[in-house]
Amino acid sequence: MYKIAVLPGDGIGPEVVNEGLKVLQAAADVCGFKYETKDYDFGGERYLKTGEVLPDSALNEFRQFDAIYLGAIGHPDVEPGILERGILLKTRFELDQYINLRPIKLYPGVETPIKDKGPEHIDFVVVRENTEGMYAGLGGNFKVGTPDEVAVQEMICTRKGVERCIRYAFELCQARNKDNTLHLVDKANVLTYAFGLWRRVFAEVANEYKDIKAEYAFVDATCMWMVKNPEWFDVIVVENMFGDIITDLGAMIQGGMGVAASGNINPEGVSMFEPIHGSAPKYTGKNVINPLAAICAVQMMLDHLGEKQAAQKVEQAIASALGSGKMKDLSPRSGLKTSEIGDMIVELIRQ
Repeated sequence: MYKIAVLPGDGIGPEVVNEGLKVLQAAADVCGFKYETKDYDFGGERYLKTGEVLPDSALNEFRQFDAIYLGAIGHPDVEPGILERGILLKTRFELDQYINLRPIKLYPGVETPIKDKGPEHIDFVVVRENTEGMYAGLGGNFKVGTPDEVAVQEMICTRKGVERCIRYAFELCQARNKDNTLHLVDKANVLTYAFGLWRRVFAEVANEYKDIKAEYAFVDATCMWMVKNPEWFDVIVVENMFGDIITDLGAMIQGGMGVAASGNINPEGVSMFEPIHGSAPKYTGKNVINPLAAICAVQMMLDHLGEKQAAQKVEQAIASALGSGKMKDLSPRSGLKTSEIGDMIVELIRQ
């Protein structure tokens, strides 16, 4: 019996989460596992009513779950950063979800903006360090609002944080058993202190994985190669901020935000799964948003929980739906309603 915390969040979040939960139920029925969910209303509306973002008591509750399923965070009437830092980053940091896992996979029937590339060329995973770097929030301002204002934002990299992220990436690359190639992406030619640490640890850990080809790539070159030769990549391991940037580029080459999901992973604790798109408030309640990214997040959650058969069936259903030609694209102009796409995936799973 899995216990799953559900945070529908803001905007279109509740709509896409609803479709994801329909798919989760279908997978449970077909594959024979049981689960229970508990809903939490943290997000913009609750903040505007109560001033509360995410209390510590909720984090203590989250620790008792097997997984967290999140819809979207962001409200037009709340200043940017309050909800994002107060819910997303706080959950990642407090629950030590030190891996952000982002599959970059082009499914048949999905158009990529890269000329002459297909599903056989775009299938890699980015392992992003998720709790350190500049996102740790260390720094400050001095003489604010004056011509002499100073702003400092520090990048923090610890040996422990770097090594556990790199080890996770090697293990994942070994388990994928695809090209058995792991790229460390950094900017070690300029940011020598932080990425000198990353490179030393990477080289040391690589000695323990002789079957994995360990490669190095600067982040600016990686952005070029992801567009020109995405087939070069199998698994990428990368620092927090650079990972944030290249994974959005990855989402575009796999067809857009409509099919991109991520996992915030604590291999020893509770992990959180979400679509990477925003809350899209202008589409709220219109039943037009494609929920596939949220359904892909369910697939990732099932895989993480060890329900491999269920995860495979969900992914097969996603691939079949996308390859069917019934969706014009992944945008709100797909020609199908949010609920219709969820129903389509459910039907394919049950078949």
